[in-house]
Amino acid sequence: MIQLLSHLSHLEIYATDLDESVRYYEEQVGLRVVDRADGKVYLRCWGDYYAYSVVLVQGDEPGMVSMAWRTSSEEALQEAARRIDGTAYAGEWKEAGAGLGPSYVFTGPFGHVMQLFWEVELYKGAGEFASVYPDRPSKRNDRGIAPRQLDHVTIASPDIEGFATWYNELLGFRIMAYAGFENPNITFFGVLTTNEKSHDLGILLDASDRPGRIHHYAFWVDNQAELARAADLLMESGTPMEFGPGVHGIGEQDYLYFREASGLRIEVNTGGYRNYVPDWKPNRWTPELGANDFYCNRELPQSMLEAFPPANAPTATEQGLVPGSEAELIQKAALQKPAFQN
Repeated sequence: MIQLLSHLSHLEIYATDLDESVRYYEEQVGLRVVDRADGKVYLRCWGDYYAYSVVLVQGDEPGMVSMAWRTSSEEALQEAARRIDGTAYAGEWKEAGAGLGPSYVFTGPFGHVMQLFWEVELYKGAGEFASVYPDRPSKRNDRGIAPRQLDHVTIASPDIEGFATWYNELLGFRIMAYAGFENPNITFFGVLTTNEKSHDLGILLDASDRPGRIHHYAFWVDNQAELARAADLLMESGTPMEFGPGVHGIGEQDYLYFREASGLRIEVNTGGYRNYVPDWKPNRWTPELGANDFYCNRELPQSMLEAFPPANAPTATEQGLVPGSEAELIQKAALQKPAFQN
């Protein structure tokens, strides 16, 4: 089977106050605006190989509009579209625009919109943005956190293994790990990847009836010192840490979580392993093994149960279930998995 997808390219997210969000992403996160068109604002990390990795658009509540993935070739794009067209979730072709060639857009079985494309221009900074490193797309930024690039996105779904299986069988995502309980036998977290990273797509158990929700998305910084600097800068600017810094068991990344101007959760991470095994079999973690916080010495805040857009019912967390949320998640989500068809 050919490798269909190569990596996560960009996310489009809602901003409840577009101007304030742009200011926050520029000054605190350290992204740079590269374009404004049709009510959207396009921002890039200094290390993004394409023109942008975050697109902001005005919305009534925080959430994700879509996630975009580049395929491994034009043939892979056509094959991916053919496979999705053969399911109950057939998409449609979108004309070239915003720096991309033609793309295929569909809504998966759990309400998440995915855009697939092949053609894209590589970004090369000029003038004040030119880097002395030939392989770097632009000069390193020193404003705010200044992440190198977009890393991954974690969404919410009422069926972790069903979600993972569908995207594995249709688009070739490798299933890298699950986390859950032994009694009852409930899976509350899973990670998938399109490449050698531990994951570029995470899945958290969701008890709500709102489809297409996102729990967080993540930026990458080069090392632990930069992550500690990010925590320091955020605290100094009045943005508290929601959780962390710490070390994940699954993936082995150093992490910290905070909220951006619209209330959406962002993770900053670094480190982790690379896995090149084509027939990898996912291990199953439990909270006691340190799936989320490997040292098992941090109490997860209740706020980490929130996903976006907001809903009355909670999501799980990568660490498990915050005390008091177990019954609602297990009864409303894990024991009432929705049926779907290819």
